[in-house]
Amino acid sequence: MPAVSKGDGMRGLAVFISDIRNCKSKEAEIKRINKELANIRSKFKGDKALDGYSKKKYVCKLLFIFLLGHDIDFGHMEAVNLLSSNKYTEKQIGYLFISVLVNSNSELIRLINNAIKNDLSSRNPTFMCLALHCIANVGSREMAEAFASEIPRILVAGDTMDSVKQSAALCLLRLYKTSPDLVLMGEWTSRVVHLLNDQHMGVVTAAISLITCLSQKNPDEFKTCVSLAVSRLSRIVSSASTDLQDYTYYFVPAPWLSCKLLRLLQCYPPPEDGAVKGRLVECLETILNKAQEPPKSKKVQHSNAKNAILFEAISLIIHYDSEPNLLVRACNQLGQFLQHRETNLRYLALESMCTLASSEFSHEAVKTHIETVINALKTERDVSVRQRAADLLYAMCDRSNAKQIVAEMLSYLETADYSIREEMVLKVAILAEKYAVDYSWYVDTILNLIRIAGDYVSEEVWYRVIQIVINRDDVQGYAAKTVFEALQAPACHENMVKVGGYILGEFGNLIAGDPRSSPLVQFNLLHSKFHLCSVPTRALLLSAYIKFINLFPETKATIQEVLRCDSQIRNSDVELQQRAVEYLKLSSIASTDVLATVLEEMPPFPERESSILAKLKKKKGPGAVSVTELEDGKREGGELNGGADRGPDTSVMAASNASTPSPSADLLGIRSAAPVSAAPASAGSLLVDVFSEAGPAAPSAAVNDDGFLRFVCKNNGVLFENQLLQIGIKSEYRQNLGRMYLFYGNKTSVQFASFTTTVSCPGELQSQLNVQSKPVEPLVEGGAQIQQVLNIECLTDFSDAPLLNIKFRYGGALQNLTLKLPVTINKFFQPTEMSSQDFFQRWKQLSQPQQEAQKIFKANHGMDTEVLKAKLLGLGMALLDNVDPNPENYVCAGVIQTKGQQVGCLLRLEPNAQAQVRNAPHRYERHRYETHLTGTKDTGTKCTSQVRKAQVRNAPHRYERHRYEMHRYERHRYETHRYETHLTGTKDTGTKRTEQVRKTQVRNTPHRYEKHRYNDLPFNMEFIYEITTCTHLIQSKFPIIIFYR
Repeated sequence: MPAVSKGDGMRGLAVFISDIRNCKSKEAEIKRINKELANIRSKFKGDKALDGYSKKKYVCKLLFIFLLGHDIDFGHMEAVNLLSSNKYTEKQIGYLFISVLVNSNSELIRLINNAIKNDLSSRNPTFMCLALHCIANVGSREMAEAFASEIPRILVAGDTMDSVKQSAALCLLRLYKTSPDLVLMGEWTSRVVHLLNDQHMGVVTAAISLITCLSQKNPDEFKTCVSLAVSRLSRIVSSASTDLQDYTYYFVPAPWLSCKLLRLLQCYPPPEDGAVKGRLVECLETILNKAQEPPKSKKVQHSNAKNAILFEAISLIIHYDSEPNLLVRACNQLGQFLQHRETNLRYLALESMCTLASSEFSHEAVKTHIETVINALKTERDVSVRQRAADLLYAMCDRSNAKQIVAEMLSYLETADYSIREEMVLKVAILAEKYAVDYSWYVDTILNLIRIAGDYVSEEVWYRVIQIVINRDDVQGYAAKTVFEALQAPACHENMVKVGGYILGEFGNLIAGDPRSSPLVQFNLLHSKFHLCSVPTRALLLSAYIKFINLFPETKATIQEVLRCDSQIRNSDVELQQRAVEYLKLSSIASTDVLATVLEEMPPFPERESSILAKLKKKKGPGAVSVTELEDGKREGGELNGGADRGPDTSVMAASNASTPSPSADLLGIRSAAPVSAAPASAGSLLVDVFSEAGPAAPSAAVNDDGFLRFVCKNNGVLFENQLLQIGIKSEYRQNLGRMYLFYGNKTSVQFASFTTTVSCPGELQSQLNVQSKPVEPLVEGGAQIQQVLNIECLTDFSDAPLLNIKFRYGGALQNLTLKLPVTINKFFQPTEMSSQDFFQRWKQLSQPQQEAQKIFKANHGMDTEVLKAKLLGLGMALLDNVDPNPENYVCAGVIQTKGQQVGCLLRLEPNAQAQVRNAPHRYERHRYETHLTGTKDTGTKCTSQVRKAQVRNAPHRYERHRYEMHRYERHRYETHRYETHLTGTKDTGTKRTEQVRKTQVRNTPHRYEKHRYNDLPFNMEFIYEITTCTHLIQSKFPIIIFYR
């Protein structure tokens, strides 16, 4: 910046400011300002030949008056005129006035833009910097439209001075934040990234801020910055404080740049290049080592700069979550800060350790500091530090220390600050249920929670304990006994009365055998609390009373007397009056049987999504909730369509009652896992029942029942949903091409950061299916939804499904989810209309063994005609009417479109309503068809084809009924090397016998069999398919995968 000469001082401005300061009252100040405004207005209007100095002085006075809080409605044009001056001070005042007073919608914007263009093209670095500062300060859309394409050119130009590059980078950052759609880097991307190698540290510092923001929005375009950032970070970390003297802050080299580099690296996963990753690990180890060194200065600025780098490095280590050694070292370093004399360091250490507790590598290391954290919870003076200590205890809790942590939290609740008591109550309730080794301890904990902090126990908490007691037979007697004892306290909280009324009303009979808790004693104990309770609690107690009449008939007269009194049947509250009248009448006129039916015990509650975690989120935010969920997610993650929506873990609570789902799943918002089949399906036998009304059973724990299989016959719906994220899907297919729209919805009120998605095709699927995905926004605001488009091309037949991997940070913790995308071969069906003659002519032509497949299966639900038609149409084929001679049968035809060839498919579904059995095509793979069905390629294939053709043509007269029993068609009977002996008893004679039967029966008309011969047989559903290329038919082995329900 050029020096200001002595003559540039504005004496008139100094006098005016002095006069304002010397004013004795507000009225005197306003009078002096009005006098000066009148003088300036007269000068601007009367004297047309004002020199630059006078304009600058008067404009500066107007600016000072505006900063005092007075409106300025003139002088703007004079400030614009100052922009054309060649003097730095005059141009500076003009830009300053415009930056402060000119609105982005002002009519003068065009004139200002012209002056800025002139300064940017002048190549005068001082004027260019002033213009860039003005653009950044105003930041209007008009300026972005005018200069968004010009500033990147200035930024990467070789002859641009370093000071101008810094201003250009920060100006571009400002425009990108205000109008991201107008700032398109395009060809400038690589050159902007290479600014990280600039020799000038100021340019690198400014550029890193710009690149970090751009990387968050477009990570793929700027991924080359990772290696450059690691290289620059390595040079800074390994340098001594004397190497970067101009950028060393209290013996810490370039602390701001180091923090920004570490923050940039958190936008990306760990580097794939081994050399780059090794260099980065070395840098992080060096930072951790320097943290252990004695301080080089006692000044607080030195420790602040040093610790800032350390905490950013720890954040990066947590983000990667792939280096166990670094995670444990980071945890140990943070553990040293837990007892530091500086409060801010203790707070930051607790906060960082909350995130570390979610990692499987460092969770055990975090647990070693439990005593220190408990001591901090008890002794810290700062309430915010105590709150972070409670968060860390919640995060590090598991089955090994749950009782200790819950006990400490309950103890702290008695003296906890009122501002965090409700949050503490929710956490204790969640931990008590999630890690309970038995339900008696859980009941004791919740009742103790109500006793200590009853005012802060929300309805969700005591609703939950009621639900668990109702659902668990083994804890009902203990709960009744415990709550009865708790109600005997002189000062009993109203929430305890609610729980007691409900549990004793349902299960009081379990403790009625003890004279100390006889029915009348129970009733009198509850009724003694009645007059102290609110109206909703009184209503609940009245319901408990009528339950007592059903459980203990000997109390009927006493309870009727209470219901009959004027305070009940003439109560001013309508709800209480109605209950009293109706219960009294019910107990009077209803028989014992009717009363027992009406007032029978409550059935088990259905599992539903818990509202406790949602309430904790709303109260606390993301940090307090995501830690425990992530703990399980790290250990159980990686399951397809199950990484975040998993069932309850195998605990005593979950396994003790197989008939009732674990209530802990409800509290934690985790739905029970779908049952899996007894025998896991092999890669070639994934059969999906598309005719089932309910969702099909998942073939393995890795396949999400609701998220994948439901889309075999539909294209739109919700693919996945948990407490944080909802993924909707909408897809359309035409010939061999498809387009899929994925909608990611943030169900929380907290922003998702570093949101990335990756679509991969495992194994051979890469050569069979081409999937191209467009990038998504890396930031998903709370309650917002973003969209991603996938373009799909079917190259050839395929059996696997592409995988969708989703990663994002929620409350500082990394979430990782893997789903199977519902892209199946039937999506590329093209319906084909055929006549009856053409259908059966083509059917007979396709007689090769490898050209047909069948499956016989039992119908799990009623054979609804409309449902069957809808399922068949959902497969993508055309449903042909009046084709099959038997009107009960269903016939479909379609062509699978691939890039290289077309595959025609014919389908017949033959129901047997009396047997309630169904048949569906078998799934098989290329090059393994023979061995998959028979286990032997030569003789086995022949045997299989012979027996199948005899069944396909529907002439079973020569077969005895016991040879067609249902179990002979189940999948487990098709094991290798055993197929022949199961059908015939011997391999040699059986094959020969099957051959004879096929020759005599294949030519028969398909439906000329007697009804009584087929009553107990399942119906057939056969796929006979062809390969069509252009105009001729090629009979060939071409596998097809058909999913059915």
